[in-house]
Amino acid sequence: MKAVWAWLKSHYPLLVVGVTFCWSAVAIVSYRKQAVPPGVTTVLRIGHWQLEAGVREAFNQLAAEYRKLHPEVWIVQDAIPESTYGQWMTTQLMGGTAPDILEVGIGVPYNVLLGFYNRYFMPLTAYVNQPNPYNAGTDFEGEAWRKTYKDGMRNGYIEELQEFMLIPLAQFGVRIFYNKTLLKKLTGLEKPPREFREFLTACETIRKQKDERGRAYVPITASAYHAAQWDTYMCAPLTFRAVRLVDFNRDGLVGTDELFVGLKTGRIDFDYPPFEARFRMLRHLTDQFQSGFTGLGRDEAVFLFAQQRAVFITTGTWDAGSLEEQAKGVFELGIMDFPFPTAADPEFGAVVEGQRFERPASSFSFALTRTCKNPEVALDFLRFLSSRRNNEELNRIIGWIPAIRGTRMSLLMSAFEPHLEGVYSTMNTTLGGETIIKWQQVFTLFQIGQIDYAELVRDFKPFYLGKGTAELDEILRNRIRGMVRDEQFLAGYRAKVLAATGAERTSREIKYHQLMTARLVVRDLGAALIRKRLAEGESSTATAPYAFSPAVIEKVRARMGMERKDGDRL
Repeated sequence: MKAVWAWLKSHYPLLVVGVTFCWSAVAIVSYRKQAVPPGVTTVLRIGHWQLEAGVREAFNQLAAEYRKLHPEVWIVQDAIPESTYGQWMTTQLMGGTAPDILEVGIGVPYNVLLGFYNRYFMPLTAYVNQPNPYNAGTDFEGEAWRKTYKDGMRNGYIEELQEFMLIPLAQFGVRIFYNKTLLKKLTGLEKPPREFREFLTACETIRKQKDERGRAYVPITASAYHAAQWDTYMCAPLTFRAVRLVDFNRDGLVGTDELFVGLKTGRIDFDYPPFEARFRMLRHLTDQFQSGFTGLGRDEAVFLFAQQRAVFITTGTWDAGSLEEQAKGVFELGIMDFPFPTAADPEFGAVVEGQRFERPASSFSFALTRTCKNPEVALDFLRFLSSRRNNEELNRIIGWIPAIRGTRMSLLMSAFEPHLEGVYSTMNTTLGGETIIKWQQVFTLFQIGQIDYAELVRDFKPFYLGKGTAELDEILRNRIRGMVRDEQFLAGYRAKVLAATGAERTSREIKYHQLMTARLVVRDLGAALIRKRLAEGESSTATAPYAFSPAVIEKVRARMGMERKDGDRL
């Protein structure tokens, strides 16, 4: 007996793990058997991380509608918390136990996700170019599936693979939610302020007042999560003007490598007025947040809003249904756009060039796994969900924006219509691991008011310029390291081109040339240009990418003069 007891003690951890594993396996199998009604021949599993109100109910309702057409099909949801979704998805894919349909886009670094696409998911290009049969009888009949999307299914296309891999089901946006009842009570305003100065005035009025328990009202409830949205949508777009100074490859964007080279060579500096303006505006906003907001979680900020102790909160359409439910019968909920400064603003008018550009993009995207036992049925269900009628119904239940053209949305969602004209941020100062950590440290200190922008620059700039060269070199080396993998991929794709015929071969040839250009030619040219600018050294008078040197201007003038003499067009 003592020997048995000793053996049990020595093997106790292993026994606990084994028993727990067996129990969980039996529980999962039992659950799935109970969930499947008799007569079902096909079971589809769909995995996602959307635990917001209405999502699971919407899937269940649409699944029930699908069963009316296909009674032999049963659909089971695997709803996994966002915080563990990346690990769960990775283990499911590697273990060959992933659901048939899987939501993709969170929890895994993008470079890793590219490998997952190539190994674990099915390309869908051939299918999205065919009509969606569930649009029969509408003006979409005969039209390619992808063309029925508001954005042409752009977010379902993975450029690195030159394939459509994802089927999006909704669109999202970020706006400011506000308590209409409380705003009127505290400020007397019937409508929300739409201009930046008016918004600050309203916030100051709110801060001076207290509730019946003597607690001060909070103008804006926030957390680190929400603060990033205020910065992204209001402050960062003020930096747009830098594109004219450091967009060396003239692609209309400022990469982290381009900004570093611009700062390193003196073509631009941290005292550039639009950069300073971004942080002045951010300070105005963080002054309206509750104390200790950087240490709060997302749900804690929402809770303060639901308690009617704060007037404004910024979040996306994914939270709209939950906030509307919490406000029901308690207060009137409103949605407003970001109160951007006008050109007449005394502080920001000189640098503002417009609101943030919002590219219409569909998300809530699903892929078919290669382990799917019934890919035709899984694809058919995705077609069903993304037909005009069903996509409208799916998003109506959830309270989101449909992804398909011609669909109607709720009045609440109409406030999220994207801005199709505007500007964007050009100030991304992070290169590699060390500069990212350093930036997070100083940026957090700035947010909570422990340092001002001048102190942030004094602390960060020497570190950034010192470490940045090595981190830029690592970025460029990583591009070279990926060359072998790219060449292998291109060789495989070239074989596909040679094996194809007719129109399919033409299509694949176009993709092949695009891949060759993007993955090999342009990448090397871009790296060479960055190295050349860095090697040129400091120059505060260098010609900007979109400017002409005096010599070129003189040549243009001379040529124009000659053309005038010849009677040619200018």
